[in-house]
Amino acid sequence: MRYALSLTIAGTLLAQGCSALWLLPQARNFIYIVPDGFGPASQTMARDYVSLLQNGENPKAPVSMQLPADRMVIGNVRTQASDNLVTDSAAAATAFGCGVKTYNNAIAVDDDGQPVGSILEAAKGEGFKTGLVVTSTINHATPACYAAHVADRNSYEKIAEHEIGYSHPLGPQVDVLLGGGRCYFKPKSDPTSCRKDDIDLFGYAKGKGYRVMQDRKAFDELKKGTAKAADLPYIGLFNDDQMMYEIDRKLQPEKEPSLLEMVETALTSLDRATKWSFRGYFLMIEASRIDHAGHSNDPVGHLHEVIMYNDVMKFVREWIDKHPDTMMLSAADHECGGLTLNGFNPLPLKDATMTTEHAERLWKAYNGTDRTAYLKSTILPGYGLGNLNDTEVNTIISNNNLASDLSSRISKKAGVNWSTGGHTASDITLYGYGSGWRGGNLKADMAGNWDNTEIPGYIEGILKVKMSKVTEKLRKAGSAWVGKRDLNSHGHLHEH
Repeated sequence: MRYALSLTIAGTLLAQGCSALWLLPQARNFIYIVPDGFGPASQTMARDYVSLLQNGENPKAPVSMQLPADRMVIGNVRTQASDNLVTDSAAAATAFGCGVKTYNNAIAVDDDGQPVGSILEAAKGEGFKTGLVVTSTINHATPACYAAHVADRNSYEKIAEHEIGYSHPLGPQVDVLLGGGRCYFKPKSDPTSCRKDDIDLFGYAKGKGYRVMQDRKAFDELKKGTAKAADLPYIGLFNDDQMMYEIDRKLQPEKEPSLLEMVETALTSLDRATKWSFRGYFLMIEASRIDHAGHSNDPVGHLHEVIMYNDVMKFVREWIDKHPDTMMLSAADHECGGLTLNGFNPLPLKDATMTTEHAERLWKAYNGTDRTAYLKSTILPGYGLGNLNDTEVNTIISNNNLASDLSSRISKKAGVNWSTGGHTASDITLYGYGSGWRGGNLKADMAGNWDNTEIPGYIEGILKVKMSKVTEKLRKAGSAWVGKRDLNSHGHLHEH
């Protein structure tokens, strides 16, 4: 039955003092996947690129194939924040994670700055195991909204504290944390720390029984969740900043695991930990860096992050087929970049082996005497622009704006057009999957157009948990632990 109908019946029964949770299909486990900054054109670009590579590379006689996510389309989602038609990741993740419409910059608080419980916290409170797996810093806006509550998304230190349970009134809420942002968990005495205080969150995590991993070697010891090292809880942060873009990571695979590797490991660990339990797990996965490449208008980074997202969707679908008591929904928080495909031919992107971010890193690190030669021999070929003439090369040198010059040139060659370096108000696609009758119910319930705040309400019904119970507990803890909303003279939000 349609979820809208379910809600109507549920509301009637609840008004009569009856429970209506039985109206929705039940599952032990739920996976929610956020391809941050991903719009319909993002999927089209990746699909056409993969199709051309597999079907003769002739853009005048294309043969289109489906990518894994294409087989799981259900509907679409509206994205606006409470204070703006164009949302940011914080307001959108508060909607997806907590079911509450709020202002841009808000992390799991309402318009009044009061904390609101998340679907992850609700699951944890009922005995489920929980996880966050991302390629951003773990305390970035999207993962933050599932286990932290602050007025300003830039309160990275406090978000990290909440996520590991240090200053969260309910204690540790997340059993698996994988991503970047290592520096926010180290005391300021550590030269690689980003903190302004002496709080040692890795030390705190160890005291709470977490296995702490800070490099690829430690991650590999998990052995995809089968070794004792993979016993919950654990935290693995593999970069002080954001994790590397996937195409850059392939240049140094010994540095960091891929999103797919982290997802496989997390799911295996969560499944192993809940195998004999009545309660299962809730896992939020974010393909974070699709968004960052959109902000940079970098079609190379954007393309390969979208392909990785589809690889994860394929793996999760196959996982659900083997674990039919699991369901999945996936939707972006917003589109980023205003991507359009005019005069489109993505084949020029195939020669690129790095993003503009990596190209800039190499460019800044170069300490030789002939920058022009280095640009021509290393940077330009690495970004698929090895055939530029001397005039174009000299223009790039004189402009001194490498990333913008590279991305604009290859975007033009591929017919990839960006209307902004920010977010847009476009609706985004809703994907979902369940095995057997659960999949049939999921499609029937969630087909159509939804507000982003309606998504976690459906997950509540599936897992038989209530976010309102968490909200009540959080507010009973007072407000001192939640940063207050304030405006400085420049109009920027700051946390007290």
